[in-house]
Amino acid sequence: MILRRSRFIHQLPVGTDRTLIVHAIGHMRLPANSEITALLDFFAQPRRIPDDYDAMTALFPQGRESPAELRAAVERTVMDLLARQILTEKDPEQELAAVAAELAPKHGRDPAEIIERYRRDLREGAASYWAVGASLGLKDLGVGRRVDAILLGDCDIQMEADFLRREAARRGLDLHVPATFPDDIRFVGERRHDAVFVGALRARHLVAEDRADGHSPHAAFVAHAAHLLTQLRQATSAPIFIDNLPEPTVQPMGLAERGVTGHRTRFRLANVALAELANSFPDVYVIDVAAALGAVGSERMLDDGQVGFTHFGSPGWLLQRPDSEKAAVHGLFPDLAPLARQLGGDPYGREAVMAEKHIDALVTVMGIGRKKCVILDLDGTLWPGVLAETGSPFAWTPEISGGFSFIGLYFGLHEALLCLKQRGIVLACVSKNDEATVRELWKYPDHYPAQRLLKPDDFVTWRINWDDKVGNIRSIAGQLGFALDTFLFIDDNPVERDRVRQRLPEVEVWGENPFDLRRRLLNNPRLQLPLITAEAAARSTLVKAQIERQHLRAETVDEAKYIESLQIRCRFERLAAGSAKLQRVEELFQRTTQFNTTGRKFSASELAALAANPDARLLAIDVSDRFGDHGMVGAAVIADGEIHQLVVSCRALGMGVEHTFMRYILDEMKEARIGLRGRIVPTPRNIPVRNFYRDNGFAEQQGGLWEYRLQGGQCAAAG
Repeated sequence: MILRRSRFIHQLPVGTDRTLIVHAIGHMRLPANSEITALLDFFAQPRRIPDDYDAMTALFPQGRESPAELRAAVERTVMDLLARQILTEKDPEQELAAVAAELAPKHGRDPAEIIERYRRDLREGAASYWAVGASLGLKDLGVGRRVDAILLGDCDIQMEADFLRREAARRGLDLHVPATFPDDIRFVGERRHDAVFVGALRARHLVAEDRADGHSPHAAFVAHAAHLLTQLRQATSAPIFIDNLPEPTVQPMGLAERGVTGHRTRFRLANVALAELANSFPDVYVIDVAAALGAVGSERMLDDGQVGFTHFGSPGWLLQRPDSEKAAVHGLFPDLAPLARQLGGDPYGREAVMAEKHIDALVTVMGIGRKKCVILDLDGTLWPGVLAETGSPFAWTPEISGGFSFIGLYFGLHEALLCLKQRGIVLACVSKNDEATVRELWKYPDHYPAQRLLKPDDFVTWRINWDDKVGNIRSIAGQLGFALDTFLFIDDNPVERDRVRQRLPEVEVWGENPFDLRRRLLNNPRLQLPLITAEAAARSTLVKAQIERQHLRAETVDEAKYIESLQIRCRFERLAAGSAKLQRVEELFQRTTQFNTTGRKFSASELAALAANPDARLLAIDVSDRFGDHGMVGAAVIADGEIHQLVVSCRALGMGVEHTFMRYILDEMKEARIGLRGRIVPTPRNIPVRNFYRDNGFAEQQGGLWEYRLQGGQCAAAG
C-alpha cells in the first residue's frame, strides 16, 4: 500500500507544539503535536506501507517504550490518519476525482447544502473555531476500541472535544467526537454514534429570571430539556448524557438571597428537576457538573465571578481570546498575569475535569472494563495489624473516641465495600493466615455499627491459608468463572501487590494509599452500573448458591443424577415494551461474554422498541432450583426470522438450560410459522457458544450463519 498526505490537508501552527490540521473541503479539524506533524511531513512524498515503517519510527526519539512499542504506536497512528482522510492511497488527481464523484450526483441542488452535507459527514471536533489545549500525539490516535460520540452544545462542551479524545485514549479507547450546536438534531440522525453528550442548555439563562406567570423559575429550563430529550429519543436509541448546571459562585443579592427563589437555590432546584426528568426517559443520564466542579474548586472553574451570572463558562477562556477581539475595548485590557496565576497557569482546567467526568459516565454505561469481583487482603487492609496478634479486628469503644476518629478510616472502607456489594459486585478475600483463627476472632461487640461493617458472610468465597496469593486468586477466578480482567485486588503489602501485578497483569491492583481507597471504590466508573437491577443487588446470594452447586457436582459422580437432583425449573416470557425487566436484559447483553452468540449490545430504548414491535420477539428465561432462584439468566432478540442475539449467563451453564431455552424459541417460531436463522460471531471469549446452533439441529449455510427451516408446519434443520 502506498500512502501520501491528502492534497486537501492544511497544517496551521496555533501555539507551542500545536498544529491544527484542517481538511480544506470537509473542514475536519484535528489538533496535533510535533509527532503527528513530523509524520505528515514524512508523507509529503508517497511512502510504501509497511516497508517505510522503520524509517518513520526513526523520526522519534525512543522514550520509556521499547522499539516494538514505538513502532506499534506509529503503525496505529498511520492507520488512524488514513481513516480520517488525512492520509490517502489516491494520488492528487484521483483524490480530486473522488470528491467530485461524491458531489456530482447531487448536481442541480443547492451548492451550499451539498458542501455542507459533505462536511457534516466528515466532521470531527468542534463545530466552529473552538479547538483548545490537548494536542494529540502518537499515543492518542488509533488506540483500542473505537467509540463514536456526538457533542451537542455551545462552547461549554464543544471546547472539550480534544480533551475527551485524550482522556479516552488514556483508557484505551479510540474516541471519534464530532460536535454541533444544541438544536442540530438532524446531525444526530446522520452520523454514526454510540452516545450523545448534551452540554448546558441555553435556557439556563432563564433560571435567573422571575416568572410573571407564577411558575417556578426553572420551569422554562425543564421544558426546554424535555423537548430536546424527546427529539433526541426520536432520532437515536443511543445513551444520552446531559449536563446539569453549575452552582453559582456569586449571588446578585449576597446573603439576602433567601428561600427557594434565591439565585443559587434556583439552580439547585433546576438540577433536581432535571434529574427527575431524565429518569422518565430510557438511557438518559445526568452528568453532575455542579459536583465535579465543586470537588476541584468552582471559583477556578467558573466565570460568574468575572463576566455574568449565568454564562457559567471557564475563566480560562479570557486567556485564549484572539487579540483582534480587543478592538471592542479600544485595544485596552488589564494584565492577564494575575488571572493566569489564579488558574495555576492552566487555562484548560475546566475542560480536563469535565472530560474525565464525561468519559467516566461513558465507561459506566457501556460497561467498558467493568469489574465483577473485589478480592481483599485482611490484615492491615480491612483492619489494623495482624488479627492473630491483636485478638480482634478493632479495639474501639465509645470511651476511647467517636466512630469518626482514627477508626473511621476503616469503618468508611467497610461501608464502601458494602455499597459495592449492593451494586452487584461480589467480594472475596485472600489472606495469609490461619483460617480457624480468623473465623474465631472476626467478630464485633454489640456496640459496633454493624450496618457499616463487613462480616464473613459478605464474602462469596475466600482463601485463608499460607499459599501464594497469586495461586489463590487464580483459584477464585476458576471457581467463579470470571475472567481475570474483571477482578480488582486490594492489599496493603507492596510485595504482594507487585507479585500479583507481575504474574497476573490482567488483574487490577490497588492499596498504595489507604486514604483514597474509599473514594476510588465509590467513584471508579468500572465499579458502577447505570442501573441496579434486582439480580444485581442479589448477586452475592446467587454466586454463593452457584458455589454450593459446584460442591454438589464434585460430590456426584453421575452428571445426569446431578442435574436431576437440582430440580431445575424454567420460566419463559415474551417481554413487553413496558416491562421492568428490560434493564436486566440490557445488563445481560452488556455483561455476558462466554455464552454470547454475536457480541451485540442493545440499549434499554432499543429493547423497548423491539418489544413493542409485533414482528419482533424479545424472549427471556428465568431459572430456579433447590438451592435458590437464579433470576433471569438468558435473553434473545429475534426479528425478521433471525436470532440477532442470544445470551445465557455463565452461572446457568452446565445445567442444560440453554438448550431448553432454544426449544422454547423453536416452539415460538413454529406457532408463528416462521423459519429461523442464527449467527455466530466469534469473540475472544465466546468459545462455549460456537457449537450451540449445530447441537440444536441447525445447519450451517455459510460462515457463521445457521438455519432451521419450517417443513409442513414444523421446524426442521436445513439440509
